[in-house]
Order: sequence, then C-alpha cells, then structure tokens
Amino acid sequence: MKFLKEIADWAYSLAVAIALAIVINAFVFQPTRVVGSSMEPNLHHNDYVFVSKLNHTFAGTPEYGDIVIIDSRVFRERSVKDDIADPVSTYLSVAKITEIDNHIWIKRVIGKPGDTIEIKDGKLYRNGTALDEAYIKEPMRPAEPKKVVIPPNQVYVMGDNRNNSSDSRYIGPVPVSHVLGKVVKVL
Repeated sequence: MKFLKEIADWAYSLAVAIALAIVINAFVFQPTRVVGSSMEPNLHHNDYVFVSKLNHTFAGTPEYGDIVIIDSRVFRERSVKDDIADPVSTYLSVAKITEIDNHIWIKRVIGKPGDTIEIKDGKLYRNGTALDEAYIKEPMRPAEPKKVVIPPNQVYVMGDNRNNSSDSRYIGPVPVSHVLGKVVKVL
C-alpha cells in the first residue's frame, strides 16, 4: 500500500511539473530552434533561441527590428489551444523528437500599423524613406514593385536573407495575435 501511495505521489508531482512547464512555455518564455536559412547571416539553421512570450500574452505590438516568431497561418484565428499546442510541438522539436511545425516562422519586424512599406528596384522603403539594413545577407533581387499599407493590429515581417525567405511579401501583413514572441537570446 505504501508503495502505491509513493507512485501516486510521484505521478502527481510529475503531472504538476509538466503542466507548469506547458504554461510557462505557452505564455512566458520558450526555447525554439531555427529551421532554414531565411534569417542568415544572423540566425542559422539549427541555432537555438529563447523567446519571450510576454508581448503575445499581453497583446503588445513588437518594435521595428525585433526578431519574432510568428504563426504564418494568417487567414485563421488563433486560440488558446494554439497557444498551448505550439510550444509543446516546438519543445519536442528542440529535443529533436519531431520536426518543428512549418507554420512557425522566425522573421524581423519591418513595418507597424499605419506604415507604408514599398519595395522597388531591390530596395525597401518605410513611409517613403529607404531603410539602411546592415543586418541583411545581401541586397534583394529586383522584383515587381510592391506597396502595402499596414492595417491596424498588424505588422510586416521579412527574413534577413531576403532572396531566400517566405515572409509578408507572400502572406501579407501578420496580425499581432499571430506574433508569438520576441527572440531575446541566441545560443
């Protein structure tokens, strides 16, 4: 009987620890792994980063230049279920048990609500001013000119490796509710 009580106590303690870890990873702080080369030269495939989730938890808007993780499924609403399921999936990928979900992207914030973003002749302009972007891997290849006004409660994000990045140029502005956290530490 004592043996069964001890097993039950251990199981209870383990369940509480796992639940607490999920809540912390969903709403406070989360490790994640970079997949792909879209953020080179600053972040590389398989780099580990720590992400603060406090802005997401309290519905804050990120700042220009912040490196953030986003849910790229911008045409669907996010729920608390997503907030809990995504960190579990990401944690399993950090432990290399599974691959990271391909809808979670790491990008840099380029535009905030009300900004006009324009791409022409391989250059990026915010509100009519060309940005000096020392952090990008190489100049963008010229493409069709594009001009976007960022709606309320949305941001425009791009990878630092502009010629090899899926970002707001393809999915459009990202709702702030889909900005899951800010990278605060790179290992």
